[in-house]
Amino acid sequence: MLRLRPYKSCDAAKIAEWIRDEDVFLKWGGQLFGDFPISAEIIDKKYRLQNGGCTEPDNFYPWVAIDEENCVVGHFIMRYLRGDHRLLRFGWVVVDDTIRGKGYGTEMLRLGLRYAFGILGVDKVTLGVFEGNERAHSCYRKAGFSDTGEVVEKQPWNVIEMAITRDRMTEIQGE
Repeated sequence: MLRLRPYKSCDAAKIAEWIRDEDVFLKWGGQLFGDFPISAEIIDKKYRLQNGGCTEPDNFYPWVAIDEENCVVGHFIMRYLRGDHRLLRFGWVVVDDTIRGKGYGTEMLRLGLRYAFGILGVDKVTLGVFEGNERAHSCYRKAGFSDTGEVVEKQPWNVIEMAITRDRMTEIQGE
């Protein structure tokens, strides 16, 4: 059973621990943080002092997932797209690499979706997954996201766009 709480500076060290190699760094979105390796200081500076790179002052919401023992086991961010408070994007999704494959990522994202639709009142949540990152792609589908059919050409990999609507989330919760 996971819970979400807002990111705190002390979480940065744990998040940095999970990003052990350059492949994970790049798939996590590390190119937006500079060069590998990443450090807790770099993450915390980006979050606290640079608003996650968002130009809008109130548009960056980093979260952590905590387990029953209050241990941080996952992380992701939320941000509105193009100033539209009905459209939210998830990003920088990562789970403790020692527990991957056990459903924590799916559960964390579903909690985030409940918050996005139920508290923030958005109509749609999007995210992107790099081509070839099948583990993450599968996790996102299990959480309820579907491929939109849009692929954005980027380096080093193309990005498959995914989305879930409020209606789809309601269907999933009723199943």
